[in-house]
Amino acid sequence: MFPGRRPRHLVAAIDETMSFPIEKLPKRFGVDEDGNRVLIGLSIEETFEFETLDDLAPLDDEGGHLGWRDGVPITSREKRWLELYRKHNEAWKTRVAKTVSR
Repeated sequence: MFPGRRPRHLVAAIDETMSFPIEKLPKRFGVDEDGNRVLIGLSIEETFEFETLDDLAPLDDEGGHLGWRDGVPITSREKRWLELYRKHNEAWKTRVAKTVSR
């Protein structure tokens, strides 16, 4: 679910469409005041919760993957994942905007 590393050819294609090299974008993880590795915008507890939820794929009774209906999360676990992802993503986008504007 969470975006991982992109292949080099995709990075190059993105660089061509953006005026800012993707390698210069801020990383999605940072270090909090206690030295813990955290997702930007989330506490250590929220980062742990997000990563745990991200590792749990929604499965049906037969073990098959369940997708979100019409792109809408259907379980409370998925809704919480989305809530944490949005919180993190908004903080990350703010950091990107500050980095790009420099």
